Amino acid sequence: MELQKYFSKFLLKQRKRKLTERDYFLSTELNKILGTEVENVALYREAFSLKNSSKNQDSNYERLEFLGDSVLGTIISCHLFQTYPRANEGYLTQMKSKIVNRKNLNKLGEDLKLTDLLIKQNSVALGENISGNLFEALIGAVYLDFQYDTCKKIILERLLTPSEINKLENKIVSYKGLLLEWSQKKKLHIKYETCEEVQANKAIVFRCHVWLGDEKIANATETSKKKAEEKAAQRAFYILNKKENILGNSKTL
Repeated sequence: MELQKYFSKFLLKQRKRKLTERDYFLSTELNKILGTEVENVALYREAFSLKNSSKNQDSNYERLEFLGDSVLGTIISCHLFQTYPRANEGYLTQMKSKIVNRKNLNKLGEDLKLTDLLIKQNSVALGENISGNLFEALIGAVYLDFQYDTCKKIILERLLTPSEINKLENKIVSYKGLLLEWSQKKKLHIKYETCEEVQANKAIVFRCHVWLGDEKIANATETSKKKAEEKAAQRAFYILNKKENILGNSKTL
């Protein structure tokens, strides 16, 4: 047993000696995040490489992001199916959406400080969803490096624990979706009217009005149509929730 430990440590030291400074840093930081030594550092190098405009560019995180999205969806779906044996399809779908939606994935990536692991390229601007994209790319790399069972264990024990998943149970991800569900149950008609506005500084914003039947109940402005509608729906929710227990009617087991 002691001899086995000696050779394991020896091989680990030999492997580290062959790593570049960049790969050694990446391997060390990922060990802290994943709780285990990565085996194929090239996968993680790809997971934390940005796309650039060069025709001869190296591989970047996007393919692993695609794979990680599917792997994460499968692992979370199986976890929810086993955790909530009496929940119907609608509830399971809502819970999965709360976990894998872009906002939550961005938060998970930000908490792990995944952008610190990027190969810095001054000419490339980071998008607002980069942290979530890197989180999915990391999962894709972990899946290829360790296969499904170990990947599942790392996700549910290190990256997205059941206790964190439980916290999302009562979290509202989309006020617009919540109002739609509530209005359908109540057989009421909710309508969104969104148009562009030019402000005094010539900046273009979107203003959204929320109608409940013939009554205009809330409005909001934002930099995109989607954001304006969600913000207006949030304001409408708080107004309507004073009169009716919308949340109490939204959870179905």
